[in-house]
Formats: sequence, C-alpha cells, structure tokens
Amino acid sequence: MAVERTPPETVTIAMTGAGGAGVVTAGQILLETAAAAGLFGQMARAAGPQIRGGESAAYIRLGTRPVMSQDDTYEIHVAFDWANIERFAAELPLDGGSLVICDPAAGEVPEVITSTGARIVEIPLKKMAKEIPGGRPNMIGLGAVAALIGLPLETMAATLDKALGRKGREAVESGIVCIRAGSAALGESGVRCSFKVPASTLDGERWNISGNEATGLGAIRGGLRFVAAYPITPATEVLEWLAPNLEKLGGVLVQAEDELASINMIIGGSFGGVPSLTATSGPGLALMMESIGLAVASEVPVVIVNVMRGGPSTGIPTKSEQSDLNIALYGLHGDAPHLVTAANSVEDCLFTAHWSVHLAEVLQTPAIFLTDQSLGQTRTVFERPADLAFAGKREIAAAGVTGYRRYAVTDSGVSPMAIPGTPGGEYVADGLEHTPNGRPSSQSEDHLEQLEKRQRKLDNHDYGDHWADVSGDGEVAIVTWGSSTGPSREARDRARDQGLDARLVSMRLLAPAQVERFQAAIEGVERVLVVEQSHSRQFFRYLRAHYDLPAEVKVFNQPGPLPIRPGQVLEALVNWS
Repeated sequence: MAVERTPPETVTIAMTGAGGAGVVTAGQILLETAAAAGLFGQMARAAGPQIRGGESAAYIRLGTRPVMSQDDTYEIHVAFDWANIERFAAELPLDGGSLVICDPAAGEVPEVITSTGARIVEIPLKKMAKEIPGGRPNMIGLGAVAALIGLPLETMAATLDKALGRKGREAVESGIVCIRAGSAALGESGVRCSFKVPASTLDGERWNISGNEATGLGAIRGGLRFVAAYPITPATEVLEWLAPNLEKLGGVLVQAEDELASINMIIGGSFGGVPSLTATSGPGLALMMESIGLAVASEVPVVIVNVMRGGPSTGIPTKSEQSDLNIALYGLHGDAPHLVTAANSVEDCLFTAHWSVHLAEVLQTPAIFLTDQSLGQTRTVFERPADLAFAGKREIAAAGVTGYRRYAVTDSGVSPMAIPGTPGGEYVADGLEHTPNGRPSSQSEDHLEQLEKRQRKLDNHDYGDHWADVSGDGEVAIVTWGSSTGPSREARDRARDQGLDARLVSMRLLAPAQVERFQAAIEGVERVLVVEQSHSRQFFRYLRAHYDLPAEVKVFNQPGPLPIRPGQVLEALVNWS
C-alpha cells in the first residue's frame, strides 16, 4: 500500500549568475508572487566586493508557515551562468536531493556542482530568450521555478505587471511570454518538486519588506525627523528609504561629507529638539566614537543604526557578521553608559528601531542599534504587525523656568532639557565634566555625581519584557542575539520534534545589562548553548562578564560570511559533549 507523505512546509531556491544577469530582480519577483499566492517567505542576497559586475545570488525560502531563516540545503538551484560559481560554493549547500537548472550554452557544469550529487536539468535559457522579442534568461528561469513549485502563472504575471510596468507594456508582455516559455520547458523535462503551493489561504495583509526598510519605518514611528549620514554598505538602504519618506512628514535627511560630520550633525539636530538618527556600518561607527561620548556627557539623545558587516577594517562589506558587538558595548572612552539594542529578525527591525528612538529620547542618551547585512538586506514576507505606541517622550524644560539646572541630580537620573531659545533655559552643553547647572568642573564630587546620574537613569528604567524574546521550557537553553536568532529558533523547534525541550533567550537589550531578568529567564536551566556569528566569541564573553551562567556552557560560533544554519545549531544542541 502506498504511504501518504506529508508535503514539506518550505522549499529553498538559489539563483546565481554574473552581475547584470537579473538574479536579484528574479528573486524579488518570485518572493512577491509567492506572497500574493498566500505563502510566507524570505530572500537573502549575496554579492562580491566589486562595485560593478562580479557574482550575484538570491537565496529564497518559501513556505506555508513563517520563515525564520535559510535552510540547511537548497532544493532548487537556477544557474543563469557559471561565472564565479566557485565563490558561491560554500554558501550554496547542495546534495543528492537538489535540482540544478542550468543553460547548456554556459558550458560544462563545474565540478564544484557535480560533486554534490545534485540532479542536473538543462534548459536553453539564453536561446529561448533570444527567440522572444525583449526576452531575458532570468524570466525564463523564473517561469521554470514557478512551474516546479506550482506558483500560478497568472499570479506571477500580475507581479510582473507591477514590477516591470515602469518600463512599458512591451517589457511586461515580454516577461509574461518568457515565464510561460520557461514553465513549458520545465514541464517537458519531467522533473518534479515535493513542495507544491497550496490553494491560497491568504487572510489579512502581508508585508514584504527588508530589514533596512523596516528600520527606517520603525524609526519614523518612534518620532524621528532628522537624519544625517554618509552612505556605506550595507546600511545605505536605510537612508534611501528614509529620504523620501521623511520628507513627506516634514523631516529632513542630509547626506554628510563623512561619518564624523554625520554624528555631529545629528547631535546638533537633537540638541535643537528634533529626534535624530544616523545609519552606518563598522568603519563608520569606529569614526563616530568620540562624538558619541560627547552625546553621553551632554545627555543629548541620538540613535546610531549600525548594520554590521565582516571586519576588521574594510573587511567584507557585502557579507554579514556579528563582530561589532564589542565596539558597540565598550568602544567609548571613559565611563560612558549608553544604550545598545539589537533586532533579532527582519520584522523585529521595525519594533526595535521604534523602541530605540523611544528609549534614547526618554533617557536622553545615545542608543546604538545593531542589525547586520543578513537582516538589513534580506526581504521577508510576514503578516502585518500590530501598531505600537510608546507614551514617553523627551522631558523638556518649560518656558520661563527659573533657576534652571540642565544636569540637576534627580532620583530617576533624567533632568528636563531646555531647547535653545527657551526663556530662562540657557546652559552650557559640551564634553567637559560639569556641575548640575552645566558649568565645567574638574572637582571629584561633581564628576562622581554626574557619573552616577548618567548610569542611574539607564539602570533604573523599566524596560519591561522587551529586553529579550524568551520562549520554550526545559533544562537546556539557547542564548543568542540578532540574526543568529532565526536559525536558533528553528533548531529549537526541530529539537522539540525530536523530544528535546529547550528554551530560547534572544536578547534585544544588550546595554545596560538586565541581570535580574536574565537570571529569571534561565532559572532551572542546567546547560546553555550560546550561538553567535563572530570568531572571537564576543557574545559569549559579554555574557560571562555580566551574567551568572550555569556550569555547563557550550558555544557555537562561526564568523561570517557563511550564515549560521538551523542544522548546525541543532547538531550542537543534540550532540552535547
């Protein structure tokens, strides 16, 4: 008797080719079509260090449930050519169950592909495209994928109309002919895929958004109205999204001449009473450190978005890594308490950016908000999140205030800030230590008083449950942060299916340390698996410095540019030694 098999919940697809082959465009159309068909999904992208040309890849995972990360292997690989494929080899895990669609005109299939045992199916992508006026191989390949997984061609045609409409009807019609041709060619090959798109069950609004776009939207929701920044990979899309959208709300974005100017401009904007932000990556953050200290000392709220990439120095600009943690936590000179927050998913970029602006304003201090290339440049389809509103705002001194002391010592550590021009609210704001009224002082009692004031306002604030995402139960816990959360969460779910219960603690607030909350989260835990994407175990060393961990701790860490995959975390969790 035939065994009824449950269809898989997700399918993984990789598209690769030389720069200009339209790989990312095809991936975005595929993701958008899948969303319209009722699926969830995620698309990560990869590129080489070249300004133009070089290699390009889109890594897509689609599913009937929310997608948290890329999977362990790719079931479908569409190779538009073999240019620089060796550079993708480590990022492109294939096996005997994988299917590779390629063009025979591209030449012999490289050994790095054939050695995986993947099945090879040849479709003449370029030849077919040439036979269609305005045809492109990427659209032929897209049609083949649609047929393979059962995406309705009419849904893809509607997506093409939206994506290519600005190029005119000829481009749209050509694209539709191409996807139909690719679909027919795949059908003739006789290959099949175990994943099939079910009848649409779309209920409610879905968002298709990148982490960088979500960061911009969250910051605007938090009240952001001024941005000054210098473009840098992979943070530039934050600025590209904010520029037109800030303008709609009466806000302003200035492209500064460098990162030093950027940080000083936003300190000035915030000093003038406007919630302000800059976005950068590791090299830019390093340049900003002295001025962030100025914001700490003068108690001027600013938000610095740091979209991490591989380092040190110029490092690997187009790949992801979580190796800016140390500089974010400890890079300022002197005792300079500040906020460090981190998003743990593309969707969470929206919330944590909003929360970071809120915290900076309420606590009148800099907030360094960490994401990375993996989160920032990955697009994810998820259900529309709930609208959130934080009630607190910056405490402002009233007009006509008498005896004003900008840095008055209060129980909360927060003192009212006078906006320039406020009658009676004049004070000196600079980087020198000062008395409560702002007068420069080198006296030990003034220094101690202000040090404790700046620390107290961070320590005494109630961050609520937002400090971390805590879920699950059991005597073993996975403790992680940032983009390592997605694969860790999926690994936890797989372990549960195998009979191993585990907790997950994904930390969103890294500074100030939340000692009591952390200890409550791991109460009863006997073993901790720390998961992070850094070579020197920065997150583990941070945990060990600030928290009491169980006697038995295991660390799974790897540097970029390779992503952490769920199977790796699961293996580390199950095969405890």
